[in-house]
Amino acid sequence: MSDSSPLPPVRLLPEAELAREALATPLLSRAARLARWAGPDTRVGAGGELVEEQLPAAAEVLGLSGADGVDGAGGGDGVDGGDAAALASEAWRVAVDTGLVEIVDEEAGTVAVGEDLALLTSGGPQDVLGIWLTALETTLADASVPDLDGLVEAMDTGGEIDFSELDWDPEAEAEFLDGVLGNLYLLTVNEDGPDGPVPLPALAASMIVPDDMGEPTNDVLEQVSDAMMRLDDQFRVLEPIGLVEYQPVDEALMTDAEEVAAAAEGAGAPAVDDTDVTRYGMVRLTPLGLYGVRARLQEAGVVAPAVGDLVDKGADVLLDGTAGFPPGAAQAETEQWLARRESLDAARELLAAARGSDPGAPLRRLRCQQALSLVGAVAEPALRDVLDDPELGGLARVWLTERGAGDVPAPSEAMVFWLTIDTVAAQLAAEGNSAELRALVEGLAAQHGSFFAAAWRVDHPATPDVLEAMGRIHPDKKVAKEARKAAFKARSQMGPGA
Repeated sequence: MSDSSPLPPVRLLPEAELAREALATPLLSRAARLARWAGPDTRVGAGGELVEEQLPAAAEVLGLSGADGVDGAGGGDGVDGGDAAALASEAWRVAVDTGLVEIVDEEAGTVAVGEDLALLTSGGPQDVLGIWLTALETTLADASVPDLDGLVEAMDTGGEIDFSELDWDPEAEAEFLDGVLGNLYLLTVNEDGPDGPVPLPALAASMIVPDDMGEPTNDVLEQVSDAMMRLDDQFRVLEPIGLVEYQPVDEALMTDAEEVAAAAEGAGAPAVDDTDVTRYGMVRLTPLGLYGVRARLQEAGVVAPAVGDLVDKGADVLLDGTAGFPPGAAQAETEQWLARRESLDAARELLAAARGSDPGAPLRRLRCQQALSLVGAVAEPALRDVLDDPELGGLARVWLTERGAGDVPAPSEAMVFWLTIDTVAAQLAAEGNSAELRALVEGLAAQHGSFFAAAWRVDHPATPDVLEAMGRIHPDKKVAKEARKAAFKARSQMGPGA
């Protein structure tokens, strides 16, 4: 994922709610229970791990000592069965890494309650979320490690892991998982993205299949299949820390297809439906997961805005900052900004920030117009104050007329044409050659037969670019040619460098 352009803004839950969700995640809550259980008699190995003799007691503290080795919440916390000792060991590792437990004496292997444990109950939301983010890093590191059987087989006689035999590159694996989470984040925050969980095959393909590839080759499809299986293992590990909600790959798909069909027929069950994409795994970021991935993206230098970032900024920052936002996010950000201000003062500040002849000014005025549409009639004095302003007078007339205000002076022809050029320039900046812009261009040319004859004279810095764009967009060749001629005249009028 490129870090050169900002992502769409994410809508996050309040930090207090996110902190409550963090405390409720199975893995962090288990780690906290073990930290409270730890005492002078607790012993750890050289790496800070619980010694094997202590694992049964730790598992019992966590309620993991039942017949199936899983606590009562096991079916819903992302743990698919599993060994009680392994689960206890994982929770202990998180407790140590997050500072909930401290190693007092490495040689003696003794531990004590960490200072950070108290933050889970007496600290603020940011304290809790900071601990959770540390736990997330531990879990992500675990998710990037292949199965332990493979590690054992790759050990050489000196007890070192032979990575060449394992065919595992730790850095590449971590980078792959980061890329997957980045793509999942982008799909989630994009207003045009899916509303629900993302199919695992689509997520794997987003990392493997080149954008310009038509029909994937068999080799590429095999890589996608391998990536799916890796992701299935990784998301199972990541679900207990609250990063994702995950529906795993159907176990039947991991066996021979003919055997599955025969077994289904023999049991009188319906045939396996390979067209049911949910059987191949479905994943979505939780609200807490959105917070976590965004924090990691920001740490990596990626611009990852959130709705609400601009509420304490000036109107100039608001209008420029929301310029590239999707419509829904721009409105949400603006609503929060307005909620903190008195309406009339806010309207005046917005109008002052909307002035300018720089390339970004038309889009600022469009965002200003959209913001003013959220302000009530109390803002009318601010709009009347700018009726004679050459840049804002047209915008003000539109606002007043739409609200049925009286005594609104009719705009001059020059103002009408200036506002038209400004509006098209803003739409170009916001949406490019969209269907809405094309309809606007066609409507302008149809309603005003002599539009281009007059438009090239408009004293607006964007006039040549707007007319050239209209020439590209309009489907009628004759009209398009008129637009291009008008653009040439406008550029000539403005002189060299225009």
